[in-house]
Amino acid sequence: MKKYIIFTGIFVMGGLLAGCGATQGKDIGKDSAKNIAFEEAGVTEDQVSRLRVSKDRDDGRVVYEIDFDAGETEYNYDIAAKNGEILSAETEKRDSFANVQPNAEPAPQTQKESGSQEQQNTADSQTDTALSQATENTQPQTPVQGNSQNIQTAISQEEAQKAALARVPGAELKDLYMELEIDDGQYIYEGDIVYQQTEYEFEIDANTGDFLKWSEETY
Repeated sequence: MKKYIIFTGIFVMGGLLAGCGATQGKDIGKDSAKNIAFEEAGVTEDQVSRLRVSKDRDDGRVVYEIDFDAGETEYNYDIAAKNGEILSAETEKRDSFANVQPNAEPAPQTQKESGSQEQQNTADSQTDTALSQATENTQPQTPVQGNSQNIQTAISQEEAQKAALARVPGAELKDLYMELEIDDGQYIYEGDIVYQQTEYEFEIDANTGDFLKWSEETY
């Protein structure tokens, strides 16, 4: 009889310890974590695009990393998995494509040799004539819309966007972000698509339309 009582006591104590362990390991879940982030940002899920939710450890704590766009603002939150505490919050205003300028260093300015203003004007006129003749037989190119520098590219912004989205069935323009960049003197469209917990990064040659890079990462 005594053995039976002792066994029962151990069983009950073990159950209590297991219950404590379950409480300590409580996880709010990714749906609750993203809703906390939406509420903090003052947005609803139908206003959000490019949503990424991932689970990670930070300083020994399990956290949910919530990233999304709303309008032209990017939001990044770290939410404690244990109790939903917001550990960090960051926002970044993104420019629309029309306002994005290529990251290129300006061409170095060379000092003209001393001479009369008339000689300098003559040299400039000859240079303009040579450039005009050199481009007479080239195919017309499409300017990038909204770019104050009037950069000429054979592949337009819209064509590059369509080519990228065609690789991700179901993705829409709101899921894509793209910039015009200069790499080794070559214009490229660089950007990413975030759709259904997968991020697709790409680079497109702005003069040929060829994909120079395409990668995928699922969260």
